[in-house]
Amino acid sequence: MEPQESQDAPDGLEEQRAFICASFNQDTTSLSVGTKTGYRLFSVTAVDKLDCIHEGGLPLVPLPVECPDVYIVERLFSSSLVVVVSLSMPRRMNVYHFKKGTEICNYSYSNDILSVRLNRQRLVVCLEESVYIHNIKDMKLLKTLLNTPTNLTGLCALSVNHSNSYLAYPGSATIGEITVYDANNLSTLTLIQAHDSPLAALAFNSSGSKLASASEKGTVIRVFSVPEGQRLFEFRRGMKRYVSISSLSFSADAQFLCASSNTETVHIFKLEQHSPSQDEESPTWSAYMGKMFSAASTYLPSQVSDMMHQDRAFATVRLNMFGLKNICALATIQKLPRLLVASSDGCLYIYNVDPQDGGECVLVQKHRLFESGEEQVEEKEEEDPEDGSPPPTSQSYAATVALPSTPPSSTTLMGTVYLS
Repeated sequence: MEPQESQDAPDGLEEQRAFICASFNQDTTSLSVGTKTGYRLFSVTAVDKLDCIHEGGLPLVPLPVECPDVYIVERLFSSSLVVVVSLSMPRRMNVYHFKKGTEICNYSYSNDILSVRLNRQRLVVCLEESVYIHNIKDMKLLKTLLNTPTNLTGLCALSVNHSNSYLAYPGSATIGEITVYDANNLSTLTLIQAHDSPLAALAFNSSGSKLASASEKGTVIRVFSVPEGQRLFEFRRGMKRYVSISSLSFSADAQFLCASSNTETVHIFKLEQHSPSQDEESPTWSAYMGKMFSAASTYLPSQVSDMMHQDRAFATVRLNMFGLKNICALATIQKLPRLLVASSDGCLYIYNVDPQDGGECVLVQKHRLFESGEEQVEEKEEEDPEDGSPPPTSQSYAATVALPSTPPSSTTLMGTVYLS
C-alpha cells in the first residue's frame, strides 16, 4: 500500500521554523504542537484525516495573554484544558479553556519551566532544581520538592492513572538513578538504580505499574515494576553508537514499547517473558543456540553476559530523516495498531504495526502539520466525566481492537498565584 500525503503544503524549511515542540495527550487521541505563533491541537483518531481542532495564539485566535513561541503545550486527555508555556515568558504557566477562548489561571515560578505533566488528579511543573505538584481541580499547590538533582531538560514522567499518580524524575545528575514519588500521598516510594549514565528518557505505562527508562548513552532500555522497582525487561537499542533517546511510549496494554531518537530508526520492543517450556516445545536450531549462549554466558564477564540476555527490537521504522527532533507513540486507530511519529520537519507519520510478526512497519499516511487554508474541525462536546463511572478496561493491543475513549474531567480554576 502506497503511503498517502496531504497536499498543498508549504516549504519544508518553513515548517521546521514554525515547529518548536510536540506532545501526545495521555491516551494518544490528540497531538499538541507548539509553534512560533502559538499552538495547534490535532485529533489523531483517524488515519486518512488530521483535524486541526484548535489554533491558539495571536494574531490567529486572540487570547487574554499573547503566547508566541510556545515551547510547552500539554492537553488534558480530550478535554478543553490546555497548559501553555511561551519562550517570551518562560517562568509563567498559562492554563486555558481553549473552546471558550479564556484563560483559567496562570502561575509564575522562580525559574524557567522545563516541563509540565498532568493527569486528572495532579499537575506537575518541573524546573531545573525543583518540582511543584498541584491539585489540578483547584490548582492549589500541594507540595514543592526543592533541591532536586540538577535536571537540565526537565525530565520527568507522571502516570496517567490518577488513582496512583506516580511521578518519576532523576535521583542523580551523574548516574541513572530514578526517584519514584507518590504524587497523591505526597511521599517517596522508591529509588531505582536504572543505569550507569544519567537518564535521558522516562515513561510509565497507562496503569502506572511499569516504568521504562533510557540513559544518555541510549543503547539499553530497561523496564521496571512500580512501586517495587524490580527490573522486568532489558532491551538493546543498538551497539555501534550512542544516541539521544527523545521519547519512550507504551502501548495501551503495555505489551509493546516504542523508542525514538535522533537517528533514523524507531524501535518497537515486545514485552514478553520467555519461558523454558517454549524452548522445549520448539527444538529449533535457534533455540538450541540460545541454550548454548545462555550456558556460556555464566563464564563470561558481566557486561558481555548482560548483552547476551538483552532482547532486540520486535519491529522497526526507518525514517527518511536524521538528527531531527521527534516523538513517537503507539495507538489503536480504526481497530488497528499504529505507530505515530511527530517530527520537527512539520509532519506526522502513521505506520501500520504487525502485532504478531513485527518486522519493518509500513508507512500508510503522512500529514503536514502546517497546511495553509486548512479547515478547523471542532470536536464533539464530551459528556460530564464526574458521573463516577469507571473507565473501560483496555483491550489487548495485539488483538487489534479499538480502545473506547473515556471523557476527561472538567476543571474550573480561579485566580492568579505567584510562587517565589
